[in-house]
Amino acid sequence: MLSGGCLCGRVRFNVRSEPRVHYCHCDMCRRATGSAFAVLAWVPSQSLTWIGAEPNCRRSSPIAQRGFCSACGSPLSLTYDASPDEVALHVGTFDDPASLQPHYNYGSSRRLGWVCCGIDLPHHDTEERW
Repeated sequence: MLSGGCLCGRVRFNVRSEPRVHYCHCDMCRRATGSAFAVLAWVPSQSLTWIGAEPNCRRSSPIAQRGFCSACGSPLSLTYDASPDEVALHVGTFDDPASLQPHYNYGSSRRLGWVCCGIDLPHHDTEERW
């Protein structure tokens, strides 16, 4: 079992499956996190349990929604409309993120030239732009 939550602790979660972890360099993830890239841990939706308050959701693009804590603003999750059976959690929100090592890059064509993290991992691109 893995656990995590937002900065203020209002929203907490447990995950009962091993996540699929990757770096995401797409425009949407960069803007949503305010960082050069996101590190996402994908799990089956049914393996995720929200504890206490559930995150608020907002539509971040025509194809996806993002969950965040309404109290502290921490970004928590990403769900694509086309894949409601899985959810991505931001690796930085896990209590022990050290064990969640990324295995590939996504949105690689948008990777900033100075980003060196995961450069030796497989790369996949996306057509999505925001």
